Amino acid sequence: MPHTLPDRLDTGRPYPMGAHWDGQGVNFAVFSASATMIELCVFDERGRKEVARYPLPMCTDEVWHGYLPDAKPGLLYGYRAHGPYDPANGHRFNPNKLLLDPYARRIIGDIKWSQAVFGYKLGAHRADLSFDKRDSAHAMPRSMVEGGGFNWSGDNAPDVPWRDTVIYETHVRGVSQRRPDLPAHKRGTFAALADPRFIDHLHKLGVTAVELLPVQAFTQDSYLLDKGLANYWGYNTLSYFAPEPRYLSNGSLDEIRTAVRRLHSAGIEVILDVVYNHTCEGNERGPTLSWRGLDNASYYRLMPDERRYYINETGCGNTLNLSHPRVLQMVMDSLRHWVDAYHVDGFRFDLGCTLGRESWGFDPGAGFFDALKQDPQLSRLKLISEPWDCGPGGYVLGQHPPGFAEWNDQYRDTVRAYWRGDPATRAPLAARLAGSADYFDKRHRKPWASINFITAHDGFTLADLVSYNDKHNDANGEGNNDGHNDNRSNNWGAEGPTDDADIRLTRERVQRAMLGTLLLSTGTPMLLGGDEINRSQQGNNNTYCQDNELSWYDWAAARGEEGASLTRYVARLIALRRECKSLRALGFPHGETQTLPGVADLAFFDERGQPLSQGDWENGDARALAVRRSGVDEDGDGTVTMVLLNAGHDSLRFELPDGPDLPWQVAIQSAFPEQPSAPLGNEDGLEVPAHSMALLLASVRIDQVPGPRVRVPKAEPETYDDHEGDADDAPAEAHADGAPENAPEPA
Repeated sequence: MPHTLPDRLDTGRPYPMGAHWDGQGVNFAVFSASATMIELCVFDERGRKEVARYPLPMCTDEVWHGYLPDAKPGLLYGYRAHGPYDPANGHRFNPNKLLLDPYARRIIGDIKWSQAVFGYKLGAHRADLSFDKRDSAHAMPRSMVEGGGFNWSGDNAPDVPWRDTVIYETHVRGVSQRRPDLPAHKRGTFAALADPRFIDHLHKLGVTAVELLPVQAFTQDSYLLDKGLANYWGYNTLSYFAPEPRYLSNGSLDEIRTAVRRLHSAGIEVILDVVYNHTCEGNERGPTLSWRGLDNASYYRLMPDERRYYINETGCGNTLNLSHPRVLQMVMDSLRHWVDAYHVDGFRFDLGCTLGRESWGFDPGAGFFDALKQDPQLSRLKLISEPWDCGPGGYVLGQHPPGFAEWNDQYRDTVRAYWRGDPATRAPLAARLAGSADYFDKRHRKPWASINFITAHDGFTLADLVSYNDKHNDANGEGNNDGHNDNRSNNWGAEGPTDDADIRLTRERVQRAMLGTLLLSTGTPMLLGGDEINRSQQGNNNTYCQDNELSWYDWAAARGEEGASLTRYVARLIALRRECKSLRALGFPHGETQTLPGVADLAFFDERGQPLSQGDWENGDARALAVRRSGVDEDGDGTVTMVLLNAGHDSLRFELPDGPDLPWQVAIQSAFPEQPSAPLGNEDGLEVPAHSMALLLASVRIDQVPGPRVRVPKAEPETYDDHEGDADDAPAEAHADGAPENAPEPA
């Protein structure tokens, strides 16, 4: 801070937003359309004492601004906003509350939960209509002015093509907190992500991107702290520009940059899970920390006829108002900041349906999508959406605009149900294996738009999916009433850990079969970090508040034979995916084109090698499916794959379908994961044990396969409904054509 503080601020400029050092001082700019005055509060070096308070001298186009000469990076500050306290009309100004800068690049300190951080009197008869005069500065963190630079020279974004992308979803803290080979202060931080041993693990797997759960600063909710728990996942954002301080081992933001740079050097992209649908301030009874105190009526979507209350399409108390140009600007500026300052390669948008809502509902032409699509920098990144929220019409899978990929929960549910042995799952599975064209083959979107996953941070791990019939969330202190009830899981004979050899064998087979299905499906696979080492959460499917060994990766178990074997198996699957062009198609296969003479780009068969008839598709008891895909590159090199799946309780012999003689190799069998590849004659069959799958692979030159390449006449598409339990939420567009050509008619 300056040695001698001036009496007043200079006028400064209304841009850029936030606090920016220009080498001679700091310019402050903050938006508020309804405030009557904004004050800048400056604190001493330790943040304990307010040493100056300045009214921002100018408001230009609803941006309040001022300039503090001689101020430098490291300056600690906050705001106080004056204006009407009129909740009935959406205004909640209270100058007694110190406010964080929405554009703060760094935050120092934690919220000390007390009644002072609320704008109203807790327990008052008039509830949030009352007014609290206590000063909250002692309980609030400080915004910090950032400066300096980082030497990015030589950093090159991996720019992995979507068709080659394999995502590893993980948590900065959880992935390394139990790493005994790291110094204690580095565990759970970005420094651990930069460690060569972690990067080597990713390399051995063959993944191309890490998707990190929220790393923007978030709150530790008081109701969790009171129960001895903590906000682990981080979906309760306190700042859209500042990183979570706990994830820095030495307090330097360069630690993030170093991690990103080292991952880039290893060819691995970094995708951030971001939460722009709501903030940590909650509903009308929540605290006043930043946006609410600066301009509640602009930052949040309020009920049109009762502006005291918040529209809550997120289930988290409030909804950010992206229809407001300044709020949309803040989100876009935040995204660009993470790209410019930290060189991240993409974003996964939590509750992406909310971001596309206008006053009339979800719109693929919403302002947020348009802003992203036209942005020359952001539009080139990997953009992934969670296509649902809690509001009306909040299930919009397949309805995002081109350029977006979407988490495909239909893939998750179908694969789980099939391998559990549910009836009538063969036809839905066929569509999921082929890229979910029934959802995504529109507006010239590509198969990579489907983010295929079986497990994610929200739900069971893969080990728990085959070990528990029911959730076991008692540790969360909510009476086991939180988390999903419909997990489509199966314990295969015993709830939780067991010494029964037969049950353990079945569990291992089903795990490997599901992993094989995931990594050999058309679309973009996402692997939940830790599934490759057999990580369990003891049946808890909602560990959002479990910042402990229940959630942290057990790397000691990873070095055991079970974990090591599963890791090798996953790595082999990813390597095979990389080798097979037909698994990474540039367009949706529909069985209409013979990419090789006598071999269509997509075909389905039963275990006898026969094409499936309408009656076969409608056979709800069938548990076997063979899917053949083929592809040829511009040089005439072709690959043909046959994925054989047996979800039944008995071993099945699969015969090869009629067609040209191909040099088949049994590339991998989930029941025998360590068995090397072996040739398979065209007249031979393959025994596929119960609860397992196999991949057959043939690499050929097109000119070595006799016969012409022809286009198969297009058949009338036939559809089916695989939305179990989602009929009320799924949009009509979700049942568009694009299913396998010989799938059954709807019931």
